[in-house]
Amino acid sequence: MKKGEIAEGTVREIRFPNKGIVEFMSPEGEALECEVKNAIPGQKVRFRIAKKRGSRLQGALLEVTKPGPFETTPECPSYGKCGGCLYLPLPAGEELGIKEEQVRRLLSDAVNSAQDEDLQGLADTLEWFEGALPSPVLYGYRNKMEFSFGDEVKDGPLTLGMHKRGSFYDVTDAGGCEIADEDYRGIVSAARDFFAQRQVPYYHRMRKEGYLRHLLVRKASHTGQILIDLVTAQWTGAAGPEGAADPAEEELLKGFADAMLSLELSGEISGILHTRNLSQADIVRDDGTEVLYGRKWFEETLLGLRFIVTPFSFFQPNSSGAELLYSKARQFILEALTYSRDQDSEGRKPVIFDLYCGTGTIAQLMSPVADKVIGVEIVPEAVEAAKENALRNGIGNCEFIAGDVLAVLDEIETRPDLIILDPPRDGIHPKALPKILAYGVRNILYISCKPTSLARDLPYFIKAGYRPVRGVCVDQFVWTTGIETIVLLEKSDES
Repeated sequence: MKKGEIAEGTVREIRFPNKGIVEFMSPEGEALECEVKNAIPGQKVRFRIAKKRGSRLQGALLEVTKPGPFETTPECPSYGKCGGCLYLPLPAGEELGIKEEQVRRLLSDAVNSAQDEDLQGLADTLEWFEGALPSPVLYGYRNKMEFSFGDEVKDGPLTLGMHKRGSFYDVTDAGGCEIADEDYRGIVSAARDFFAQRQVPYYHRMRKEGYLRHLLVRKASHTGQILIDLVTAQWTGAAGPEGAADPAEEELLKGFADAMLSLELSGEISGILHTRNLSQADIVRDDGTEVLYGRKWFEETLLGLRFIVTPFSFFQPNSSGAELLYSKARQFILEALTYSRDQDSEGRKPVIFDLYCGTGTIAQLMSPVADKVIGVEIVPEAVEAAKENALRNGIGNCEFIAGDVLAVLDEIETRPDLIILDPPRDGIHPKALPKILAYGVRNILYISCKPTSLARDLPYFIKAGYRPVRGVCVDQFVWTTGIETIVLLEKSDES
């Protein structure tokens, strides 16, 4: 097959995150495979050969000619347009099974790649891996959504939603998004209509003009508190000194806040904010935030503790799923600490490092069994929230440090007895890994929101003498391609 040729075949499986493996026959009658993104197992699809590297083919999906055996028609009007919920047409059990098999394969390959003869049987059987647990809530579970202003077609009406799959510019409406609840939908529709009626332009990155960039909405699933943050470019209508407030912008923002407050919502708005983003990149960045109404944070509860969450601080996006995730993490750690205490004649409590700690959720959950917990997080706003959270929860043995893990580990004099890792999607910085391994702690708990990053890092731990002894997935991101994975690593006494 040559680049540009069109073929048709059946999707055998999906490899993480969205790589469909399509089996098909070439015109010469040769059985071939092609990697085609965003297909579902069992579908018959037409695709164009986009890349050819040796015998490896990559294709672009053109059409689904026959649905898969378990496939239904999703109610979400944006399905197939936005880059989100690939598995929405499938039953929940099928979706969970696909993700479990993806992670199982990645973990097995990672253990095998460590080339440790003692682990070959462990890699093949993966007896320590407990599979995938479903989210307690399947729809409307998100406690954070970032929507983009734009248009669905060039020079079309203002749209507020998600970027279309495969497009940097086109935005599809998110008014019917099924992983966000009715309050999100109402806020999105009202914000879009408010600015459309006033003909306020969205920010065009190529032309570097326009005003509206993003709408960040966070809603606590358990407390119902809502935070709305309008993210814009610099206002260009100001007359007078640079940076001076423009009455026209102030009136517009006041009108926006009033429109939000007039909505009938099931939750309660705790704050309405306005954030400047002066970057040309299509990211949500804070170059200055003002409060238009209320306060700059909301409260959420997890496993009996209360947490304040600010606009840009990390907090698990599925509160019910997070409780399940952290319960499993706590179970693994407590079992590891029970063994350690049995081996410690003094029976002392351990020092725990919580690296990439976010707003300090895990640190505070583990504080009752620790002498001290030291959390490190690169986002200063999240560190301040973590300190405030610990104070509100009456926890006095947690210390939170703002900075990059790579640099901060050189500054901490205290040595840990156990390390918790919950890095961002791209995993642990390669230069930070040797510093973490140098502590030689008996147990390390690795929590990963991207299993390919975990699979990349796992061989380094194995080669340093660690063995995976417990593992589980939690479907934090139902219907999307994401899944959260926990692995408990143990260092033998001989290592």
